[in-house]
Amino acid sequence: MCFKRKELEKFRRFKGPLIDVRSPGEYYKGHLPNSINIPLFDNDERTIIGTIYKKEGRKKAVIEGLKFFEKKMELLLDNLFMNIDSYKTIHNKNNEFLIKIYCSRGGMRSQSIAWLLEKYKLNPITLKGGYKIYRRWVLDSFSKKMNIVVIGGKTGTGKTRLLSLLEKYKYQTIDLEGFACHRGSTFGGLGMREQPSNEQFENIIAEKLNSFKCSNNIFVEAESANIGKCKVPHEFFNQMKNSRRIEIIRSESNRLDELIDTYSVFKKEELQESVLRIKKRLGPQRTKIALESIDNEKWDLVCRSVLDYYDKCYEFEKVGKTNIKLLDLTDKKYDERILELINNVL
Repeated sequence: MCFKRKELEKFRRFKGPLIDVRSPGEYYKGHLPNSINIPLFDNDERTIIGTIYKKEGRKKAVIEGLKFFEKKMELLLDNLFMNIDSYKTIHNKNNEFLIKIYCSRGGMRSQSIAWLLEKYKLNPITLKGGYKIYRRWVLDSFSKKMNIVVIGGKTGTGKTRLLSLLEKYKYQTIDLEGFACHRGSTFGGLGMREQPSNEQFENIIAEKLNSFKCSNNIFVEAESANIGKCKVPHEFFNQMKNSRRIEIIRSESNRLDELIDTYSVFKKEELQESVLRIKKRLGPQRTKIALESIDNEKWDLVCRSVLDYYDKCYEFEKVGKTNIKLLDLTDKKYDERILELINNVL
């Protein structure tokens, strides 16, 4: 296994286009970031080959795979050359560079494409162990001891904005909500892209962590274990729960302004749908006020009607509550001057 990990490290260091030749379904579930999916088999073909392999053995499955391969060889080559040429144009490379290819386990699919490219005098390299070994690397990365600092605070204290400020000034940050394409609340999906699969969410976090020095502070916003449909990796979440925490305090008016700026830009129908998803927890009166206020664009009333609900939910939030430093940012602008205040409380 150690040998395969070294192969992965070597593979990652090479410069060149990164080609994932697995099926679109496999790619969607999870892939190496920045890879291009040029599938050797589509989802249906992969299912057919897999069924033949289980029922009739490897030889029959290979023969069926070759039939599919023969029919689409020209199209595959066109896609490969188009992406190779695009990479050379963008990176201004000459012809002497490696084409990185991987499949599920570093087996026949990646080797078949590599063989084909070799016939055209290109330089392919395959990943021994394939995506499977990459996933082991991803999961292992969350067990490393990290110096996490949790940024906490009630709804509307501007935690995400503060995290973006830290990122801007080259602090090490993990934007879990940004990676999950969800803000974590019932309103969390508004204006966001489609969420990645949970597996891809983990891959993105691991890649970001890999760029850090673990001895330096890593800032992350306080979250529950689930962000929309994405789940924070268990080992990483456990470290968050036992990490230092900076608790941001802002006035109610500051928080209302933050929420109004964030959510008033969305369509009324989308906001009302979000309110209705929590109507049982809001209760009939607050739900009625929220819905009517959205209709009338009375954004302060909308935000007030849900703020109390989220404040009560916040009391159950457990991440990093054993080592808390309070930081009062009431009426302060979120600019570089705040960074000194943060450094002073650490």
